[in-house]
Amino acid sequence: MFALFDDAGKFLAGRVMSEADSSMQIELDSGKRVKVKAANVLLKFEKPAPAELIAEAQRLAQEIDLDLAWEFAPDNEFGFADLAREYFDAKAGIAHQAAALFRLFDAPHYFRRAGKGMFKKAPEEIVKAALLGLERKRLQGLQIEQWATDLAAGSCPESVREQIYKILFKPDKNGPEYKAVLEATRRSHKAPLDLLKAAGAISSAYQFHWKRFLFEQFPAGHGFPALVAPEIKDELPLAQVSAFSIDDSATTEIDDALSVQGLGSGTIIFGVHIAAPGLAFQPDSAIDRVARERLSTVYMPGWKLTMLPDEVVQAYTLIEGRNCPAVSLYVTLDEATLAVQSSQTKLELVPIKANLRHDKLDALITEATLTGEETADYAFAPELAFAFRLAKSLKAQREVVRGKPENFNRPDYNFRLSAANPQASPGEPDGSELVSISTRQRGAPLDLIVAEAMILANSTWGGWLNELGLPGIYRSQASMAPGIKVRMGTKAQPHAGLGVAQYTWATSPLRRYVDLVNQWQIIACARHGRTAALVAPFKPKDAQLFSIISGFDSAYAEYNGFQNGIERFWTLRYVTQMQIAELNAVVMKDGLVRADDLPLVFKVAGCDALPRGTHVRVRITGTDEMTLDLHASLIERLDEAPQMADNIDDDETAGSGPLTLAIDLTSDDLPGDDLVSPEVVAAS
Repeated sequence: MFALFDDAGKFLAGRVMSEADSSMQIELDSGKRVKVKAANVLLKFEKPAPAELIAEAQRLAQEIDLDLAWEFAPDNEFGFADLAREYFDAKAGIAHQAAALFRLFDAPHYFRRAGKGMFKKAPEEIVKAALLGLERKRLQGLQIEQWATDLAAGSCPESVREQIYKILFKPDKNGPEYKAVLEATRRSHKAPLDLLKAAGAISSAYQFHWKRFLFEQFPAGHGFPALVAPEIKDELPLAQVSAFSIDDSATTEIDDALSVQGLGSGTIIFGVHIAAPGLAFQPDSAIDRVARERLSTVYMPGWKLTMLPDEVVQAYTLIEGRNCPAVSLYVTLDEATLAVQSSQTKLELVPIKANLRHDKLDALITEATLTGEETADYAFAPELAFAFRLAKSLKAQREVVRGKPENFNRPDYNFRLSAANPQASPGEPDGSELVSISTRQRGAPLDLIVAEAMILANSTWGGWLNELGLPGIYRSQASMAPGIKVRMGTKAQPHAGLGVAQYTWATSPLRRYVDLVNQWQIIACARHGRTAALVAPFKPKDAQLFSIISGFDSAYAEYNGFQNGIERFWTLRYVTQMQIAELNAVVMKDGLVRADDLPLVFKVAGCDALPRGTHVRVRITGTDEMTLDLHASLIERLDEAPQMADNIDDDETAGSGPLTLAIDLTSDDLPGDDLVSPEVVAAS
């Protein structure tokens, strides 16, 4: 005797070797013997052989019309044998009964399972809905097949083109577009990115990097809602100063300005004036919610995404010719010794007399003119000369605490884009622009003046917040030992990299959200003094501050990674446009080198065995703007002994692999001997 049984949803048949009340021993055709519960045995038969029965039943099952079977089936629960007798004939044999079992079991949209071998008709509306779903699935399968065929043939369907960033970086693995790409990669034996490039889905490497960033960081779009910049209601006194700012010509968010009073009197009042959006709106206002969502301005060559809408920025930026609301720090110093005597913070209107642009003045305002060695023929010459003298003194004091000097051995690089078509209207780059790259030595006099003034303000205000018992957002570094990174927190702690007792970010409230948060706290101190902790927006141990720090850290890292990556793109484009075939570079590690005159870290064939710091000449053999790779080989070694090894920071190599937007060319967190702290760079 044979038996057909259900083994966890799979139907098997074999010879019955023994039988008890509750179980059977059954031998399968393979020779394996299994113990089967009696309740799982659905049919007993003498013939045909088990394999013949299953084969015949599977053939007959495909002949059963499910719509007709559903019509024949009784409304109450029924067994498969009952349906076989209704559908085939009253004497339906074992093969027909097994066929009915198989067909019913495989059609849950028509028949619900009600127990071992028992079924119940699904309601008519459920059947119709299920059939529609099956039809949609069938049509989707045909669509996936067609899309995959097109992709493999080198043509990209529009539906796939619209979702390439989602498919590549955050795929819905059940989506038809993703399935089509997956099937096409299998057929064509290409990686998804190569497949989409070959199919024309990615026509511009620049747009690929840019739109990938927008997809990941601004999925809802990067436009602003309609916002009106609120007026500052405070009656602010007019400061008796003539302030000036120092920025690049492209800067529209002018956060800071300086003033100098009392020259020649023996006592100098040095003013640092910071734009004051914090006087106009408060936490959880409409503008604040926009700023908190973005957290920082995003910078890139030729374009930027500001933290605040331009109409809001222009309401509070320190533009020349206006009396601008500002949070001002006045530091009183001995003119001869530059010893600090006192400091005071005021909320006021500051007359901004000039917006100086360092890219237009660097060649004119030099150390020689600032120190009197050459004639100073420019505006604010006496004030700038004092500010430069003060900046050098402040830097020297910090370096004593820091334990080593801040060296500026590597230049900064300025990128300028110009439209390939001179008649094109200015706007967002599209990747077709011509790029020029110029160098600017770190620590240029105007940079140093601004950087040291901002460090002075940020460290002074950080100490003041702490003294009055208010939390702020601080940046600290326990030591300059390798691996000790700069951290953000709510407590005033030393910043070893800068050589200051504490350090906030509070001087760029139009560009960074943490600066705006700190400005609100500083405003509370300026208004209420010792009782500020009672009315400040953020109280000690405020959970919101920790949330802001976490969000800012993450966003700032992503934004900086994108900036570094897109600058690498334009550097590769520059190499192509200028037809640069050879470069001088210095060996870092593991075959990586750093170009002498371009912001490039790349791997060079033949440099793996060379000592760190070796100077080399390399030949460029190719570039890939999609993966941001530069391919090169060693031409010759330029020196016999390694040079400048101390100027190389291992952290520069981070992200130098293919297709990463986190290529770090100026480490913010692991300052080496030649690296100025990021706070200095950010301030300048």
